[in-house]
Amino acid sequence: MRYDTKIYFCKNGTSTYNSGTGDYDTADPVETEKMASVMDMNEETMKLLYGEIRQGSLMIQLQNHYDGVFDYIRIGEKNYMANLKRSLRTKQTLYVSEVQ
Repeated sequence: MRYDTKIYFCKNGTSTYNSGTGDYDTADPVETEKMASVMDMNEETMKLLYGEIRQGSLMIQLQNHYDGVFDYIRIGEKNYMANLKRSLRTKQTLYVSEVQ
């Protein structure tokens, strides 16, 4: 198994009130880069997890655990939300689906 795909755990930036303009200024998202093995999810796993077949569902495997807080995962230009996280002794598996 090759851990050859860069994924980014993204945390949305905080919003602060700007009294000069009267609007909220949002900071850029904070991204943490990790290398992972990214694979398409098979139909059997999708039926067990979601009850239906969804396009854009992936299985991500990390060599080490990622315990940080994140809002979404970015792979390339697409954003994904984590539906299920399984932590084994040394590895971690994330089942994600594409955010529209």
